[in-house]
Amino acid sequence: MRWLLSDDVLPDWWTSLDTSLDEECTEGRFYACYWYYLALAYGVIALVAATQLIRIQQRVPDYGWTTQKVFHLLNFLFCVLRCVSFALYTLLEKLNEKNVHQAVAKLIVFDLPGLLFFTTFTLLVLFWAEIYHQASNVDTRFLRPYFIKVNVLVYVIEIILWGLSAVSLSHDWARYGSAGFLTAVSLGAVVGFLVYGCRLFSMLRQFPIESRGRHKKLQEVGLITVICSACFAARALLSVLYIVDDRDFDVDMMGNALLNIVFYVVCEILAAVLVLSILHRLPPKHKAPRQRTTQGTDYQPIGVSED
Repeated sequence: MRWLLSDDVLPDWWTSLDTSLDEECTEGRFYACYWYYLALAYGVIALVAATQLIRIQQRVPDYGWTTQKVFHLLNFLFCVLRCVSFALYTLLEKLNEKNVHQAVAKLIVFDLPGLLFFTTFTLLVLFWAEIYHQASNVDTRFLRPYFIKVNVLVYVIEIILWGLSAVSLSHDWARYGSAGFLTAVSLGAVVGFLVYGCRLFSMLRQFPIESRGRHKKLQEVGLITVICSACFAARALLSVLYIVDDRDFDVDMMGNALLNIVFYVVCEILAAVLVLSILHRLPPKHKAPRQRTTQGTDYQPIGVSED
């Protein structure tokens, strides 16, 4: 499908810089290998997420699994997977794609963290949807089962695509099918963030100007909506470009070095850091049972649906 684009899609300076990055690493210069810096970045984010999860658990150990806790746990797992995959880059690079088991292992290492990233951030969409519908006096009990079903369906379809790729290693359609599916998944996340982000933003604007925390919540919701929508939209765009031209727009860790740096920083690291910084606040200290509350838009029990 490369015929859809001209041979000079990427500018000369981009190609030159990308080539120099590859040459620096192939010459054995450890400090010049970009994947170790990406592994370090994901490792730091994972450490921060784990630290925050532990602090929350120590602060309110009897609240159960809340939205905030689950988000930090998923963010930690996602970043650990990415960190390990980049740390083992040289080993993965040596895998033989003509070997079924090695090819499938490679696909899983590439795609599984992306799926976990989707689950992590669509959890925020679920949280916003619950807040919006509760404020509108609409039953929210259907939202969580729907969220689980959608995520299970996404993982099942991707597993099927991995299997098809394993039995069709010599055909491009399986890889293109996986890229196309991830494009659809990313666009679905964009729609979710835009719909409920805009609804929640509009609802918050209707609160009295003197309402405590109104301005800050408006900023947080607006910023998360814009950044997360842009991140998933960029993922979808690059997946489409990969289908059109898998030579110049290869973002499977083993392709275009400079494009991989831009992709993972813009599409994953930026969103992870942003939401971590916004959700850094700890919940209120433990109160007596009759005084306990779950007020606040960033800390509610996941297993409880409040009317």
